[in-house]
Amino acid sequence: MDLRSDTVTKPTAEMRKAIAEAEVGDDVYGEDPTVNRLEELAAEMFGKEAALFVASGTMGNQVSIMAHTQRGDEVILEADSHIFWYEAGAMAVLSGVMPHPIKGRNGAMDPDEVRRAIRPKDIHFPRTSLISIENTHNRSGGRVVPIENFKAIYEIAKEHGINVHVDGARIFNAAIASNVSVKEYAKYADSLMFCLSKGLCAPVGSIVVGSKQFIERARKARKILGGGMRQAGVLAAAGIVALTKMVDRLKQDHENAKFLALKLREIGYMVNPEEVETNMVILRTDNLRVDAHQLLKTMKERGVLAVAFSDSSIRLVTHNDVSRSDILRALDVFEKLFKEFRL
Repeated sequence: MDLRSDTVTKPTAEMRKAIAEAEVGDDVYGEDPTVNRLEELAAEMFGKEAALFVASGTMGNQVSIMAHTQRGDEVILEADSHIFWYEAGAMAVLSGVMPHPIKGRNGAMDPDEVRRAIRPKDIHFPRTSLISIENTHNRSGGRVVPIENFKAIYEIAKEHGINVHVDGARIFNAAIASNVSVKEYAKYADSLMFCLSKGLCAPVGSIVVGSKQFIERARKARKILGGGMRQAGVLAAAGIVALTKMVDRLKQDHENAKFLALKLREIGYMVNPEEVETNMVILRTDNLRVDAHQLLKTMKERGVLAVAFSDSSIRLVTHNDVSRSDILRALDVFEKLFKEFRL
């Protein structure tokens, strides 16, 4: 049972059929009809003028930063954000910009702190040119950043002539959990990236949406990164299925995650089901005789995979390839392990 991430999802039978039958052309020339349909569909869903198909969420975030900033600029972002933690320092390497991290609460930055972080015009300071928001917030356990927070930060950004980018890798999870449409979230962003290859089950790819002018710059940045994918319609075809068939079922992942959290707490693990808003569960090992890494090693030996967030915390992620019966089998493993390792 693979609870490491929703990135491990396999493409559905319908996706595989769409891949096999996809009409293709050269996307670098703008001639792949399936890629074009995917981009048009995404732009329409998010209420933006245009969209760009990219190879990964990291590429989507980085082409957005490249399109929004100049070398020597500063980007305000949450201190535990994916861009800051998990993208190999790409914003510094590729765009020559520096991060200004702000510690948020459940992934949401305080708008007043964001306002205070914006640099005044001074020859000694970098220019604040971008604010980035992540939703859902991975290192907070898949928590949803409220739409009110989006709006407040966006309004502050516009007061100062600053753009807002959203790392919305799991924005559809946020929309399902909050009953707020992705189009509403996108209203308060100049650009937004979302992944097709996580809970939506496509094998490869992410999308960036924004204005036509922004997407033109992002497309050039994608080319600089070697992201022109030629006959990419075979991948885009799965993305179309992801957007048209796989969004509503995310609710099942959320329900399974809540069920898993409740049962883990019943066993005795340090889990707070009240914090489970989407498809992630954070389990702490403070009441065990082993740390997170040792527990993971034993879990793996018994057929359950997950990842550590720290020496004392483990992330469990539900997705399309994890059924309720899979979770029940995993819980049997967890119950035996708790009896072995509890303090």
